[in-house]
Amino acid sequence: MSAFAEKTGPRQPLGLAAYEKIQEKIITLDFKPGQSLEEKQLMEQLEMGRTPIREALLRLAGEGFVESKPSKGFIVRPITLENTRAVFEAMKIVETGAAKLAVRQDVSMHLPKMETANEAVRNAIAHRDTLALVEANHDFHMVFAACAFNAYLTRYIREVRTEAKRLSYLSYANEIEPNRSLTAHYDSVIREHEEIIEMLQKRNEKALIQVLLTHIQAFQHRILLFMST
Repeated sequence: MSAFAEKTGPRQPLGLAAYEKIQEKIITLDFKPGQSLEEKQLMEQLEMGRTPIREALLRLAGEGFVESKPSKGFIVRPITLENTRAVFEAMKIVETGAAKLAVRQDVSMHLPKMETANEAVRNAIAHRDTLALVEANHDFHMVFAACAFNAYLTRYIREVRTEAKRLSYLSYANEIEPNRSLTAHYDSVIREHEEIIEMLQKRNEKALIQVLLTHIQAFQHRILLFMST
């Protein structure tokens, strides 16, 4: 048994460990959009066998991180302007839809979890850990999704937000806007998260939808600006 397998142990199957490692490299763009992922190279790099690597690639394909090409194996899914626009269009629809349901529910059990996730956002910013920031932001929005108490919406939001992780990393890792610093962007993310929590508490549907749209549009603006430069 390899040292890596011993470290992973029975609580984390090798397929899951491979998935997490490959996903991290895709999110952080260590594996570039369009890059071919050779199973043999991944086996050597991760010190794992073919089976967990294959399991990981199939799961990543199901989540839209990689694409399977006939006779070419797997490639990292390219980031295109068309797909990016589609992600943000879908994000606006499903998250505002969740908001309309959430204000009619008892979400008191979820609000502390949202506050905890937003605190994790703060901590990641303080430690300049961009990957942790991406994951904490994802967690925040998934707890928000749970406030709708609708399994279909939660699933759709998870799909959209998972696909947006690479875009989040680009947004959080780079100075993009010429007249607005990355620090100012971080501050606005935290503040808008706080406003989302507050509007949920007040069951203010109109204000909640407005802050969600502002939040998503700021994200979209940064990514489209990044892609145009």
